[in-house]
Amino acid sequence: MIKSKFLLLAALAITVLSSCGGGKRELPKNNEYPVITIGAANAQMKTTYPATIKGIQDVEVRPKVSGFITKLYVHEGEAVRAGQVLFVVDNAVYQSAVRQAEATVASAQSGISRAQASVVQAAAALNSAQAQAATAQLTYNNSKNLYNNKVIGDYELQTAKNTYETAQASVNQARSSVQAAHSSVKQAEAALKQAQAGLATAKENLSFCYVKSPSNGFVGSLPYKEGALVSPSSAMPVTTISNISTMEVYFSMTEADVLALSRTNNGLGNAINKFPKVSLQLVDGSIYNHEGMIVKTSGMIDATTGTISVIARFPNPEHLLKSGGSGKVVIAKNDNNALMIPQDATVQVQDKIFVYKVDANGKIHYSEIKVNPQNDGVNYVVTSGLKIGERIVSKGLTTLQDGMEIKPLTPAQYDEALKKAAQLGENQSSAGGFLKAMKGDDDKK
Repeated sequence: MIKSKFLLLAALAITVLSSCGGGKRELPKNNEYPVITIGAANAQMKTTYPATIKGIQDVEVRPKVSGFITKLYVHEGEAVRAGQVLFVVDNAVYQSAVRQAEATVASAQSGISRAQASVVQAAAALNSAQAQAATAQLTYNNSKNLYNNKVIGDYELQTAKNTYETAQASVNQARSSVQAAHSSVKQAEAALKQAQAGLATAKENLSFCYVKSPSNGFVGSLPYKEGALVSPSSAMPVTTISNISTMEVYFSMTEADVLALSRTNNGLGNAINKFPKVSLQLVDGSIYNHEGMIVKTSGMIDATTGTISVIARFPNPEHLLKSGGSGKVVIAKNDNNALMIPQDATVQVQDKIFVYKVDANGKIHYSEIKVNPQNDGVNYVVTSGLKIGERIVSKGLTTLQDGMEIKPLTPAQYDEALKKAAQLGENQSSAGGFLKAMKGDDDKK
């Protein structure tokens, strides 16, 4: 008899432990489920877009003249200033051209000096000729008076006239010499300008041998080393200088998103001006500690992808961002009337999401809903399939079937019922304890 009682108690103990599910929390009763009522909530949706990071100025550096690299002054990744010499191309030929041009300039300057001296001499000769002509004219005029008074004869008058005419011819010749001298000066000046232009060209060509940084920034890769032959038509640039004080982050938005922005803000330009600041998620998942601003779009939709390129600028004072990097642009949007539900209150079947709606009679209905693809991993924002005031089951969905009748509990009531169930499980935590309790009761009887 005692053995039969013991076997019965053991069976009861196993039954109790099995009903506790090995420590799992079961529903207080089979038809009691937590139910929540759908209401409007303030949700911040975050949309992410794959992005490419570039410096605000990435300049390819190429030599303007051909030659061998004789000196390389920088290293990859080095910070440089605008105008700093990066490398030198063999310049012996160009230095020779400069010296030759300088000699030509010096010769032209000497030619000007000689021409100017000729002008001075011609001017002096003209002054002398004019003085002689003036004297000859006075003599001729006086001779005419003497001739009229019968003081001198024809010979003396003719002689005075001839002297005057000769003096006038000398003046004209002296004037021509002066004009010729001035013309020589102009020619010499033109020759000097031409020589100076040649010198400037030679110096410029020589300066091209000293390739300088076009801006402040950082040196990219250096595919050519000392001794390599480079030219303006080389396939690859000698290097690239990236100005990364500010970074431009390129990403793409869909045509539908751009159209919605344009309609809401009376044009895409207004939308960009009103756009809130955006964040940048780095490749390690962290958020960059400076916010950026959207500054421009490409203005054209890519027919292949149906997207439009958008550019946001981020400050980069710590030089953490590098040109050529990648990340994700994060755009946050507040929705004060969002229908937000816990993801635990949904069932996902392939690419569809369902909930169990509860009607006024406690009957449940398996219903499909649509949600915003962007979520925080905890909640969904419902875009269709639910209305404010409707009720859904929030937990225990795996035991539900369409059309079942349940007893709705509030989440607080459900949690309280779980606590009571847990306390009951603790009081009956082992078969041995249960058997001891049962034996004690039997002994007392």
